Amino acid sequence: MEQINILVVDDEKEIADLVEIYLVSDGYKVFKANNAKEGLEILDKEEIHLVLLDIMMPGMDGLEMCRKIRETNNIPIIMLSAKSTDLDKILGLGTGADDYVVKPFNPLELTARVKSQLRRYTQLGNLNQQGSSQVYKCGGLMINDENKEVTVDGEPIKLTPIEYNILLLLVKNAGKVFSIDQIYEKIWNEDAIGADNTVAVHIRHIREKIEINPKEPRYLKVVWGVGYKIEKQ
Repeated sequence: MEQINILVVDDEKEIADLVEIYLVSDGYKVFKANNAKEGLEILDKEEIHLVLLDIMMPGMDGLEMCRKIRETNNIPIIMLSAKSTDLDKILGLGTGADDYVVKPFNPLELTARVKSQLRRYTQLGNLNQQGSSQVYKCGGLMINDENKEVTVDGEPIKLTPIEYNILLLLVKNAGKVFSIDQIYEKIWNEDAIGADNTVAVHIRHIREKIEINPKEPRYLKVVWGVGYKIEKQ
């Protein structure tokens, strides 16, 4: 892809302008909105490939906007927030965000996370169709890694890039238990520091999408004190 478009939604103009400077210097085209309503209007009109979304905004906040985006779109969303507790991060990721960055942030760290999310998005095939022709199957759960499709008992399942990559890792290694740190390091490609809540939120989302009864999962099992695995069928 020649041009990648990023939407920055933040009511603090100074922050939005600073982020724009760094993103433009990396070759991205930046669209800015100072509230959720403007952001959603831009999403309707433009082809956006990643959203940087502030949580605390007047009117519709970032959490609600994230939910609305996820109703129709699985582009990467990185939350920006001055709130740094684990509960805040869980709430942010729980609405469907792929990453969570605490203000004040180092702009270079933010752009690194942007690049990381875009790499995963590209690998998922939303920007470029690529990958192997292999199909992985566990009972009624099937992943076609060529066209990046996931089905359960023939029904298509819509996953975010992070969810897809976690599920693919587990399905390709059905029966093998991965610790939280192992999952985080393989998917995020960085050291697992405080990764527990981040991974747990994404695991919960995957279960809600692929399991008939998430509380009694058929596929995605927890091995207490060790980690997670996809049960061999």
